[in-house]
Formats: sequence, C-alpha cells, structure tokens
Amino acid sequence: MSVLSAEVRLVKAGVTKIRYPAEPLFDDGTHLVVRAPWAAPGVRDFGFVRFEPGDVFTEHYWRDRWYAVKEVRTGAGVLKGWYCDITRPAVATGGEVVVEDLDLDLWVSADGLTVLRLDEDEFAGSGLADRDPQAADEAVRALDELELLARSGSFSDLLG
Repeated sequence: MSVLSAEVRLVKAGVTKIRYPAEPLFDDGTHLVVRAPWAAPGVRDFGFVRFEPGDVFTEHYWRDRWYAVKEVRTGAGVLKGWYCDITRPAVATGGEVVVEDLDLDLWVSADGLTVLRLDEDEFAGSGLADRDPQAADEAVRALDELELLARSGSFSDLLG
C-alpha cells in the first residue's frame, strides 16, 4: 500500500457500496490501519449514534479476520465508539483496501456499556447461508467473537 494515500472500497453483494480516500497509518502485512473522515453525504442517525461531517474514523482491517473495526471520533477528538463491520478478510493491493460487507454489524459505545448486534435480519435475508455456508458460519463466528470481547471489557486489546 502506498505510504501517502489509500482508497477504501466497501463491496456488498458484488457491487461497490462506497469508496473513499484514507490515510494509511499502519500495515504489518496482516493488520492494516487507515484514517478517514466520514465519507457519506450528510448525517446518518442510527438512534444510538450519529455519524456526521467532521467525524473521523480510524479503521482497522485484517487480512486473516472476518471483520473490520472502526473507531469513531468527533472532529474534536471525542470518542463516540466502535462500529464493527463483519466482512470477508480485507484485500489490500496497489493502494486500495477492498472489503466485502456481509451485512452483520456490531456497535460498541465509548464507555463500553452499550453493545448492539445489528442487521441480523439483513444477514438472514441475504441468502449467504445458502450461497456460501462456510462464509455465513465465519460471519456469525466473527460477530460472536467481537461481542464477547466487547462484553468482557477486552475490546480495546483487539486494536492494540
């Protein structure tokens, strides 16, 4: 990956969902970290958190894990929490990080008290379990692993 720039591309069901520039921070060949401003237009209010212009995402990707963890902070640096995407392992080549979203997500609040499993209905309706049962099993296992880490208080060790 280029030292000066990167592009993150999130793919869902074979279609690019979003693409945005990011600043590479770390890459040891397995764990890759980039930083990017909130890339979607406007505000996205989930009820439990708002993502909005000015927010900064420090995004952790792994080439051998089925998830990505995004630390979310306000522009002033106040931690909002961690948004975790369940994905196939990241592929990084030529300055581009490509991750395939598998519909499941986890939210962990900044204080660690709120841990929410998200989009399980989308995952069930995606047909992944029929098309690729092994990937579906990996996705559920990844979500369970992240939730366990969050509820046990050792979530931040994951990013260390």
